[in-house]
Amino acid sequence: MIRALLASLLAAAALYCPARADDSPSSAVERRLSDATKSPGVTVVHLWAPWCPNCRAELADGGWSGLIERNPDVNFVFVTIWNPVDGREMLEKYGVGAEKNFQLLLHPNSSRRRGEKVAELMGIPISWVPTTWIFRDGELRYAMNYGELRFPMLQQLVKDSADSW
Repeated sequence: MIRALLASLLAAAALYCPARADDSPSSAVERRLSDATKSPGVTVVHLWAPWCPNCRAELADGGWSGLIERNPDVNFVFVTIWNPVDGREMLEKYGVGAEKNFQLLLHPNSSRRRGEKVAELMGIPISWVPTTWIFRDGELRYAMNYGELRFPMLQQLVKDSADSW
């Protein structure tokens, strides 16, 4: 009888106490990223790692700093993945990070090992760094998932994303 009463109390509690949201560090990064991409306008999400030669090449010669400066109405979110530190010092060395329209996130899973490393964010697969996604009003417009970008092309994609379709 007591067992049945406890079971019914637990069932009732489950109905009235919704499950807690996932409070893991990975989920926190995903929520912040999701919120950023749902903001009005265009948001560029750039997945990178400080150890990556292609990521460093994109920073050289004012690539990212120039793009961010030329697009003050666009939100830029860099997500450091597969690395234990966010790389802020390296970004600052190349003039990236102090802009009002810039945000830096660190994914807490720093593993680079196959099968252990983060393989998707917001349901979008990640297979390489650098990876760059462009969102408008919460919708993915473009995804460049395999390597270094040419900035005139990226500028055109940002412009196209801002245009009405």
